[in-house]
Amino acid sequence: MPAGNNPARRRRGRITQEAVAQWFRDHGFANAESTGPSMRGVDVTGMPGLACEVKARRDLSLPKWLKQAATRPGVPFVVHRPDGFGVESVGQWPVTMTLAQYTKLLHDAGYGDSDDDRAALLSDRLSS
Repeated sequence: MPAGNNPARRRRGRITQEAVAQWFRDHGFANAESTGPSMRGVDVTGMPGLACEVKARRDLSLPKWLKQAATRPGVPFVVHRPDGFGVESVGQWPVTMTLAQYTKLLHDAGYGDSDDDRAALLSDRLSS
């Protein structure tokens, strides 16, 4: 039976998306809502500037999932529920994003050198 026709897989997907939306509501995103696993678009809405894709799959197709998330407006990321992880452990589920997006997130949070520091370093390297 294809995954889309498997009631147990659809139920797991719905429960997984709702657990992720609830996690975000409990952690500062009061308007986070699951769209349901059969809806097109972002899997969790109500988080402006973010494109959340949620997967409860055994296979690990990260590049495909990231491409899917990147087709939506906002910073794309994937929350993946591995086998053996129940909804009570939602805070331990992995999140994946591109290295470029992660680096930008780190810089925006104040980690690493500022744009001015990096530009000066590059200029120094080029003039040497």
